[in-house]
Amino acid sequence: MPKMPVIFVGHGSPMNAIEDNEYSRTWKSIAERIPKPEAILSISAHWFTKGTKIMNEKSPKTIYDMYGFPEELYEVKYNPPGSPKLAKFVKELISKEAEYDNSWGIDHGTWSVLVHMYPDRDIPVIQMSVDAYAPPEVHYQIGQELRILREQGVLIFGTGNIVHNLRLVDWHMGSKGFDWAYEFDEYIYENIINKNHDNIIKFKEMYPAAKHAVPTPDHFYPLLYALGASEEEDKITVFNQSCELGSLTMTSYLWES
Repeated sequence: MPKMPVIFVGHGSPMNAIEDNEYSRTWKSIAERIPKPEAILSISAHWFTKGTKIMNEKSPKTIYDMYGFPEELYEVKYNPPGSPKLAKFVKELISKEAEYDNSWGIDHGTWSVLVHMYPDRDIPVIQMSVDAYAPPEVHYQIGQELRILREQGVLIFGTGNIVHNLRLVDWHMGSKGFDWAYEFDEYIYENIINKNHDNIIKFKEMYPAAKHAVPTPDHFYPLLYALGASEEEDKITVFNQSCELGSLTMTSYLWES
């Protein structure tokens, strides 16, 4: 079985789920490039909880955790099987206390991308939540503890956005960004490429623009899981390196052996 890659995807607007655009076409091409997973473990920005939760139901539901979008978007159903077996293994692998929780489901941070990558919905998917109260080091450590899943056909899939500040969104900017958004995205890029993970974990202390780029860490922390699960010898590919509406970057990363 080939070792699976690790992905962090800047998922952006839920509308990407139903649009044929640069982002959705890239996501489709990535799925065609990498080995087909036996299962997918998604760490989504949109399941931001007190403590670490793991979905372990056999048939997870589709969650529509967004408001004010066209009806067409709410008609999308992403209903792959779940994997109680994978959920149990994930819970055993991480040293941090975690609990099963099926009150959530597959949210748009996950399905807006996977609907393009794996439209047949035949690959088991589980989600693990992002603990809102854990420091960056813990999220990175969990990623390290999950690294072994790559050898068992599991795609570790982080989904969020490196720069995500909805309060500062400027609808007139289109596919352009504020200077500070580009600067922070470039800071993260340089440290990923040079494998200086400590500079990313300590982003708040290391880079002043972080206060604008990451006003809340929900969309940033999934990157730390992917970083933790990556390996020194992995080849890194960057895709969708861009900014939208001033304060939302779509930059995404693929680590593969």
